[in-house]
Amino acid sequence: MSWSHPVAKITDDERRQRLARLQAALEDKALDGCLLGSTESLRYFTGLDWHPSERLLGALVTPKGVRYIAPGFEKSRVESLPRLPGEIVIWQEDEATAALIASLLPANARLALDDALPLFIYHQLAGAFGADRLVDGGRLIRDLRLRKSQTEIALIQYAMGLTLEVHRRAHSFIKPGVRSSEVVRHIDEQHRALGAEGGSSFCIVSFGLATSLPHGADGDHIYAPGDVVLVDTGCRLDGYHSDLTRTYVLEEPTTEFAAAWAIEREAQQAVFEAARLGASCGSLDDAARRVLAEHGLGPDYALPGLPHRAGHGLGMEIHEEPYIVRGNATRLESGMCFSNEPMIVFPGRFGIRLEDHIHMTETGAEWFTKPAKGPTEPFA
Repeated sequence: MSWSHPVAKITDDERRQRLARLQAALEDKALDGCLLGSTESLRYFTGLDWHPSERLLGALVTPKGVRYIAPGFEKSRVESLPRLPGEIVIWQEDEATAALIASLLPANARLALDDALPLFIYHQLAGAFGADRLVDGGRLIRDLRLRKSQTEIALIQYAMGLTLEVHRRAHSFIKPGVRSSEVVRHIDEQHRALGAEGGSSFCIVSFGLATSLPHGADGDHIYAPGDVVLVDTGCRLDGYHSDLTRTYVLEEPTTEFAAAWAIEREAQQAVFEAARLGASCGSLDDAARRVLAEHGLGPDYALPGLPHRAGHGLGMEIHEEPYIVRGNATRLESGMCFSNEPMIVFPGRFGIRLEDHIHMTETGAEWFTKPAKGPTEPFA
């Protein structure tokens, strides 16, 4: 797909810097290697984008280099794909991949594992290495991915702008009698028209009672005048996600809905104001729940109220660290990106989720997109 966007893609120079930080972390922790699977971390560190399957394809990173591990019949394809340089070590269908990986490392090596590797690969490796020589590499990898570079933030910012424009077009598209599936299809078409990779990365369109289910209801629903509308969608740009939700009505809101919408917006603003450098992620979730409790909602996860965490990190995965959830002691630092979506659910009636994202700068929190203006005005 040709690149026609006014923001830069991730360069191999940036990937080499990421890889160097991973290699330095391996040396610091006296680890002989880190096995990356067909995961977003593989793309993050090497540029190689590969869908996971029952066959292991990944990369073995050591303090001195990187080797790609691939099925023999896929070697030519791997050679054709963008990636950092590295030897491609192949295995055939009747061979054990765990034994191959062990042969590439020193005797008694300690191997860190990508935390997104499938469990069946872990069991194979445990048989070849012994479980005591396998280390959970999740914390090591996640710490390196947690703070985004300016290039990453620019990609997310631009992707958010694309999706915000798609929300505007969807808002204009919704009319009485339209089916949720038609809106989903329209949103996908608009994402594609604006140059997103593969159209929508996901899309939830809910009307009426279905909005009280955070991730939507089964079936193809029809919009009727007066229905609450919830649209949650996003796209990808050079692997980086956008993710935005708007909840609104197209007609004059009921007093009940207008009051509930105002509480949701107040809770969202409280999260933003709590997002200070050095603040714990859990304290942001606490800030949202305090607002709801002041209005007689909740407490805790009780309904009507907020049934889930107040936000999640975002980058090459749509849900990643840092998680904005009670008890998370992770401190906010410059470069962290996360959603702000303290949804309020009123069972049997409706739900309201306003989702925008925040990125932390050297001076504090900034919005990627401006929050919604009102219950009938979903855009600032």
